[in-house]
Amino acid sequence: MRIKIGRDKLFLLGFFILVILAGSFLLVIPGMYNAGKLSYIDALFTATSAVCVTGLVVVDTANYSRLGQTIIMLLIQTGGLGIITFATLYIAIPRKKISLISKGAITDYSLSEVEYQPKAIIKAILKYTIFFELLGALFFNISFRAQGLPFFVAVFHSISAFCNAGFSTFSTNLEGYVTDPIVNFTTMFLIVIGGIGFIVIKDIRKVMRHQKQHLSYHSKVVLKTTAGLILSGAVAFFLLEYHTSMADLTFPQKIMASLFQSVTPRTAGFDTIAQNRMTQGSQLVTTLLMFIGASPASTGGGVKTTTFFILLATAFRYKDSGDSIVSNGRTIAPHTIYKAVGIVVKGIIIVFIGAVAIVLHEGNWGNQISLMDAVFETTSAFGTVGLSEGITSTLHTLSKLILIFTMYIGRVGLFAFALPKNTRDVEGYAALPGADIMI
Repeated sequence: MRIKIGRDKLFLLGFFILVILAGSFLLVIPGMYNAGKLSYIDALFTATSAVCVTGLVVVDTANYSRLGQTIIMLLIQTGGLGIITFATLYIAIPRKKISLISKGAITDYSLSEVEYQPKAIIKAILKYTIFFELLGALFFNISFRAQGLPFFVAVFHSISAFCNAGFSTFSTNLEGYVTDPIVNFTTMFLIVIGGIGFIVIKDIRKVMRHQKQHLSYHSKVVLKTTAGLILSGAVAFFLLEYHTSMADLTFPQKIMASLFQSVTPRTAGFDTIAQNRMTQGSQLVTTLLMFIGASPASTGGGVKTTTFFILLATAFRYKDSGDSIVSNGRTIAPHTIYKAVGIVVKGIIIVFIGAVAIVLHEGNWGNQISLMDAVFETTSAFGTVGLSEGITSTLHTLSKLILIFTMYIGRVGLFAFALPKNTRDVEGYAALPGADIMI
């Protein structure tokens, strides 16, 4: 049997590269940027950050013209619709059917429904995207209109929030709205709903319409893990920042700010409090949340909440008597555990190499950056988050290229890693000698 998955992988990687390059060429056109001449490396960085729905910036988004901001918004939307949409369109629609190989390539992102309803899944994704982004824009407009801002600003922030991008047309992001409940809770709602995944949204809708009695095991894991991370993160930030960066806020505002800070690392990148004002403890918690990221088949990045859940289940429920893990009445197969471990290890290696490379390169130019700041920035790029300690704009060209590559790998590369290999492994034909290793 001839396997052509290599071409699929190449097409996937190439498609996003072409979109990024097209966006970068558009952004350097005169009239797109109002604060002098925009260098191509900065345009490429912005386009990559937008398509990969990251939100890291090297130049102020507020300095782009309305047309330039529109290009960025469209790039965010293209990336935000997600790899699941691209994978389904490319794999299912042109061939009118899904082969066993192609089905394996997208099963992790769409579960079994793609096998039967690829077009319906795409329509649902588009429908949910338009609905939530329009709803968010209407709520944002309540606060923004009071300040005389055009409806475009509300639409831009709604798309950026739902797509977990973190781009803002304000120079200080959302720091000027730290006490505004409408902006805060609208942003948090869009981030969470965009980050739990389209399959979970559809599953919830079916239960609410009594089309099924219970949520799927996948949906339960996503919702419980997401809620646990948000609540535990909020408690940590509340305790760590109560007397520091949140000292000037009232008690209810501190709770709201803590919730926002816990939600936004889920690959969104908005901030109501500058990250460089926070304690090292909060920076460490934020880094962990950024690395975990959102959920599968969502607009977010990271290693995913389900991966984190599998690692926790393995750590606390593994027994020497068996290979599988039993959690909540279900058995997690060994290959799922191996895949989760593999994704996390790859992520750690990418973040570590990127951070060290940036520290060494910037040190050669006399730009002394701490390893903690470099890890924070690299993790933000890998998790397609966009939160920053404020050092991104000070980086030199090679360091920017490292972050560009990290954003691309974090958004597109992990999906490509999950595609089946186009070679036959010897293990499929022979039993190799066992390896005895002490752990």
